[in-house]
Amino acid sequence: MSQDPHLEALLSIPALFGPLVSPDGGWVAWSWSRLGPAADVFAAPTDGSGPPLRLTETAEGDTLAVSWTPDGGALLVRQDRDGDERARLFRVGLAEPGTMEPLTGPDPNYYLEGGQLHPDGGSLIYAANLDAESGEETETYGLYRHYLKTGELRTLARPPEGSIFRPALNRQGTHVLYSRNDLDPAGRQVWLVDAEGARDREILNFGERVKVSASWFPDGRRVLFVAEGESYRRLGVWSLDEEEEVARWLVDDPGRDIADAFVPPNGGPAVVIEVERARIRASLLDVEDGEERALRGDRGINNLVPLAPVGDGAWVCTGYDARHPADLVRYDGAGGEPRSITGLPRRTSVGAERLVAAEDFWWRSVDGLEVQGWLYRAPGESVGAVVLVHGGPTSHAEDRFNAQIQYLASRGFDVLAPNYRGSTGFGLAFQESIKEDGWGGREQEDVRTGIEALIEAGVARPGRVGVSGTSYGGYSAWWAITHWSTDLVAAAVPICGMTDLVVDYYATRPDLRPYSEEMLGGSPEEAPERYRERSPVNFVENIRGELLIVQGLRDPNVTPENVRVVAQALERQGISYELLTFEDEGHGISRPENLKVLYPRLADFFERAFERSS
Repeated sequence: MSQDPHLEALLSIPALFGPLVSPDGGWVAWSWSRLGPAADVFAAPTDGSGPPLRLTETAEGDTLAVSWTPDGGALLVRQDRDGDERARLFRVGLAEPGTMEPLTGPDPNYYLEGGQLHPDGGSLIYAANLDAESGEETETYGLYRHYLKTGELRTLARPPEGSIFRPALNRQGTHVLYSRNDLDPAGRQVWLVDAEGARDREILNFGERVKVSASWFPDGRRVLFVAEGESYRRLGVWSLDEEEEVARWLVDDPGRDIADAFVPPNGGPAVVIEVERARIRASLLDVEDGEERALRGDRGINNLVPLAPVGDGAWVCTGYDARHPADLVRYDGAGGEPRSITGLPRRTSVGAERLVAAEDFWWRSVDGLEVQGWLYRAPGESVGAVVLVHGGPTSHAEDRFNAQIQYLASRGFDVLAPNYRGSTGFGLAFQESIKEDGWGGREQEDVRTGIEALIEAGVARPGRVGVSGTSYGGYSAWWAITHWSTDLVAAAVPICGMTDLVVDYYATRPDLRPYSEEMLGGSPEEAPERYRERSPVNFVENIRGELLIVQGLRDPNVTPENVRVVAQALERQGISYELLTFEDEGHGISRPENLKVLYPRLADFFERAFERSS
């Protein structure tokens, strides 16, 4: 167990995620991890009139806010067991914090998506890979209305294959909006079904391989949606009341990179979120007259995401950057500094002056593509460099507080977080370009050329570079140690990373398999050679550097089976490695007590490896 005061201070900063504003805009709920063994749900008034209210306090698994009840007096929350992602739904009221009323059964044998209480108070809406009659887990998902008194599951929709995404009941309780991908793994279409399951129909389809996402307006009659185009995303409105039910475009501009859009639960202009070169750019759009204004000013933080208006021109927002941990703030829109709603600044002794800022770092990849990453420089003498690859790959590294990066920097490591092709935040074309090769293609060359650029810039030295990452970042760490020389990569720490893509395909959650098919051009039966040649397990004989494997033993995403097969391959080749596993972790290592073990182990491992390589 670490006794490092700086690490203790870094891990005392709670990590915030999943904020949800109540229907009337009066409250905001969120989850904080690192204030206990697992994540818990908190809520606070958006006007800042009171301190956060701790609604849950649990130890077995992470508890996340899912939705507000229609009256705004309670939350539906989900809780899994040690990261196994098999979640159970509970209701917890603002008036009775700590009392979790179970809504779904214990020890679920299925994965659940969404969860909302119907206005009748007696039924739930959610999706699950569950057969309603037998209670058995299934490959495909159904959309259900669950009657709480009887336990009956009424099937509202059952696609023949694929998954159901983001089921959302409108506030009036008449219709459910959801997305499905049964036409093609690369696409996603929007469907609408009434709350009785009487009419299930597709409403937004712009091509079998095109993704569309949608959300309700508070009036429960209109839908705001984001649809991919050939090289950019468009924003539109669809109305249930239109005679022909056609879409009306609000923003159709190839020069904009729209990542998300929604109408706040308490009304007001639509929030349009763009990511420009990995930086958040938010605007407020009047959907009636088309007037749009940017939400910018002298904010004191680099990223500001508006959630809902809270009166007098003010908004509740999520704000963050590398030196300001994510917080919920009240922003008046006039250029003033945002004010914390949660009181987070008072909870930590680590001020911005003790944290390392994120710097832009650019280089060109093998085909001339310009690639960006965030560089964090060690405040003192550097002992080496660590490349921390983000997961996804449909995600991106942000200018955002990261305790792991800050700890490594405090130990003397320069850290590069690359945004390789396939990352979001650089336009749809950049994101989709990873599919040209599939996993294990030029996106890995983007990482390799980033290391070369670090060396050329004098930031890193040959033989003193390590690679790590979680999930797809773990896969990239495996790729690096099995394909590149020790001059480029002296050591690797894959965390919950795929090793055998065929094994991973069949062992993972059924709703995640279409993503592998999208990225690799089909299933293992349809593209066997690509799965083989892109699996690091088949190249372990090339390993010359140091290897530390990290795995959560309850991971349902990249399962421990990945470790078992690669360990056998390593042992057959006589290649030594270190192994660090956690019994109470799933996909990624998140519990504070485990991070106190992991982070020092990482730093010590890289230090030793660099010394041996020099």
